[in-house]
Amino acid sequence: MAITFGKGSLLLLLTLVAILAISQAETIIVGGSEGWRYGYDYNDWAAKHGPFYINDTLVFKYPPPSDTVRPHNVYLLPNLYSFLNCDFRGATLLAGPNQGEGYGFSYVLTEVRPNYFASGEGNGDDCKKGMMKFVAIPFYRLYP
Repeated sequence: MAITFGKGSLLLLLTLVAILAISQAETIIVGGSEGWRYGYDYNDWAAKHGPFYINDTLVFKYPPPSDTVRPHNVYLLPNLYSFLNCDFRGATLLAGPNQGEGYGFSYVLTEVRPNYFASGEGNGDDCKKGMMKFVAIPFYRLYP
């Protein structure tokens, strides 16, 4: 016995599935209580707090620079080579040193593709020595 849907019923079903997918999106603080800071292993954090899904929001929280706080930023690197080598040529600056305070900087994962994040401050030292980089590859949510 086959189940058949009229055009209107199918459209309603697809709309409900889309609404559920959007409503299930999560807001994730990058680094949890550690925030976005020098010296924390974000690859390890991402491995323990993934997987990430389409429409999830990553929030980067970090204090503005001061006499006692070094500056940080958030870049989206273009490819794996750039990520592995902390090469910021061709990277997109998403948030500057003053955009991480308060509610932080938010980035919505909208495509199923690797998103290579890193801080490029200190001529790349945040990325190279400070471990301020990770990759997020969002998946589609599957419902039973």
